[in-house]
Parts: sequence; structure tokens; C-alpha cells
Amino acid sequence: MSNRLNAPNDLRAFWMPFTANRQFKKEPRLFVGAKDMYYTTHDGRQVLDGTAGLWCVNAGHCRPKITEAIREQAGELDYAPAFQLGHPKAFELANRLVDIAPEGLNHVLYTNSGSESVETALKVALAYHRVKGNGSRFRLIGRERGYHGVNFGGISVGGIVTNRKMFGTLLTGVDHMPHTHQPGKNNFTRGEPEHGGDIATELERIVTLHDASTVAAVIVEPVAGSTGVLIPPKGYLQKLREICTKHGILLIFDEVITGFGRLGAPFAAQYYDVKPDMITAAKGLTNGVIPMGAVFVTSEIHDAFMNGPEHMIEFFHGYTYSGNPIASAAALATLDTYKEEGLLTRAAELSDYWADALHSLKDCPNVIDIRNTGLIGAIELDPIAGEPTKRAFTAFLKAYESGLLIRTTGDIIALSPPLIIEKHHIDELFGKLRTILQNNV
Repeated sequence: MSNRLNAPNDLRAFWMPFTANRQFKKEPRLFVGAKDMYYTTHDGRQVLDGTAGLWCVNAGHCRPKITEAIREQAGELDYAPAFQLGHPKAFELANRLVDIAPEGLNHVLYTNSGSESVETALKVALAYHRVKGNGSRFRLIGRERGYHGVNFGGISVGGIVTNRKMFGTLLTGVDHMPHTHQPGKNNFTRGEPEHGGDIATELERIVTLHDASTVAAVIVEPVAGSTGVLIPPKGYLQKLREICTKHGILLIFDEVITGFGRLGAPFAAQYYDVKPDMITAAKGLTNGVIPMGAVFVTSEIHDAFMNGPEHMIEFFHGYTYSGNPIASAAALATLDTYKEEGLLTRAAELSDYWADALHSLKDCPNVIDIRNTGLIGAIELDPIAGEPTKRAFTAFLKAYESGLLIRTTGDIIALSPPLIIEKHHIDELFGKLRTILQNNV
């Protein structure tokens, strides 16, 4: 007989993701409710959400239209297979998605997360070149400090050392471009940095090293989020597009974070006026309520697979929950909410006020850099000698105690609030952060 306590609040069984489990279980931080811009903690306090949950709750918490759509769908059609069968909302959602996507990305594959979206896009890229008769194109190129989820493909093309070092050789045939962070030249930049656009030419060097005939795809985050908000330098993304086009290489934008209004446009591709061949999305697709992701592809990619006998499967890939009915209903209601409240462009309206408030912290102790674009911001802190990450994690704990949710990665505080944020919320957020930082965390 088990000696375990089976009380609901026994914390031992759950091995928590990306968490200092031992520290957390000594001093748990539990949310029991949420509404609009605030969480409610287990001890009844209100916590301002400065991170949209985990970059995903773009429309704010517990929005009525989304909640009701889930409730209605669960009572009407809970599940339908996506293999050789379908249901109306999956098709309706795909049409709605391509309507707001960059022109030419006319087809959607469904996944359940950003990690699965990346895996799907990488497989599409490899398969596309094969069906086009270019099977020698097997190489995938990512970027140092890139984050593309936690599955094997994603951590292979990703460039965050701690996410890779425990898992062996990963995928073969992968190379990495250098990251664009140049702190000596671009400190405290508002928007796109002036310096670093020429770093894109490193892609040309890598392609030459391996020969373009072996390279299938390049994948980058337009704004690198999880590594600490690295903004693309001026001209950088445009140059990547030029090099990929020149060599017949597919360009994938990982917009799991930047998709659905984070920068002030539906997608970063539109904000930066650079058209990739694929876009990976998730997070804001359903406002974080139910797991769902998507991969947008061009008609050229889609149509390359539409050959052979009509009764044959064109692409051997998919998931049990691809286009799940309840997730589809949640996503449709999320798109309705975005449209009705103008949330896909609202970041553009608030970006200057946001930037002013963020950069006002420049004079705080231990702040060595501040970066921003749209409704994203980062405050980089000087690490404590011999104790990397501790300064930012201490700030995270103190923020929680003072009623503010922030995100930390390394010694960087990352911020990405729900797009419904008002100016008084911005004032509250940075007022609390100033107090924390002035206390020399």
C-alpha cells in the first residue's frame, strides 16, 4: 500500500517543467484564478500579469467569448479524427488564419504546441525538397541563442546551450548562424538596433561551406524571445531573405511568440515586411487557453505535394489532436476577440508609452541593457559574480511577492503583457519593478 499522501495539494508527484522544483516546493507560488490583467494567488492576492502567462494570453484572462465557445463546443462535438475525416470549424479556422497571414501563405497544418509546429515545419522543408527532386537538401540551419521548442528537431536547430547539453548528438546535418546581440554597440536601443545587420552575411559563409545544394531550410525567430528578447538589427531579416531566395533555401519564421499582435501587426513578417516560406505559430492562437499550434506554408510548398493518385496520402505527418474541435472553437473565438477589440494592432498604439516606461529604468542599479519592440521588453542585469541567474531570479521572487509576474531567462527580465494592457497597468508594472531594482537585487 502506498504511503503517499493523496491530498490535492501534495506537490511531490508533479515534476514541473523549466522550474527549480526543490525551491518551488519549499515556497509554492500557486495561481487559483485569473481575470483580464490579473492572476489571483492561493493566498488571495492579485498579481499583475506582465508576461501574458507565458507569452500566450494576448487577449487577457478568462475572456467571455472564448470561455463560452469552449463550453458550447464541448457539448456539441468533443472530438473528431483529423485523419481522412474532418469537422467544419477546422476548415473555418484555417480560412480565417490565412486571411490575416502574410500574402501567399495560403495553407495551414495544425499542431498542439510551438514545439510541434517547429517539428512540422522542419519535416515539411525536408519533404518539400525531396518531392521537388532535390533530396540532397537535408541540412537545417538555426541560430545561436535561438529557441524553437523542446523536441529533438527544435533543440537541434535551437541554440540555447542549457536546452541541448544533456541530450547527446541530436539531429545531424545542422549548423548555426551567430546571434545578433552586440551589447557593446547597441545598449539601450529602442526598437531595431543600428548595428549588426551585416551579421546576416554569415549565412552566406555557412551555405558556401556546406554547398547550397545540401541546405533545405533556415529557421529564425524574427525577435528571439526566450533567450532574452533580441531584436533584429536593421536590414538583418531582409538580408536573410535575400540569401535564402538566391540559393533556393526555405526561410522559416518561428512566430510562436511574435504571432497574433505582439509587435503591432498580426505577424512579425508583416511588421518587418519580410515574407518567409513558412511561419510557425501557437501560444496566442487560442489565447493560451487550450493547446494548439499551426504552420503556415506558401501555395508553392503545398502544391508541390499535391501529385500522384488522388487516393494516396500526400504527406505522412499529423497528430491525433490536429485541429481538435474544442481548440478550433477556442481559436475562432480568440480571433473574434482580437478583431472586435483591435488587439492585433494595439501594440503599435502603446509601443511608445511602453518604451518610455521601460527605458526609464536605465538608471536603476545593476541594469546593463534595456531592449524593446512592440509590447515586448527586456531588462538585462549584471550577473552576480559566481552566481549566474541568481540576480534575475531574486527579482522574479520579489516581483511575485509585490504582486507582479515577470519572466526571467539567465539574468534578463523579459516582459510581454496581455495586449489589453492600459497605461495605468504599465505605470503599475514599471513602478513595482523600479522599487525592486532600486533595492539592489
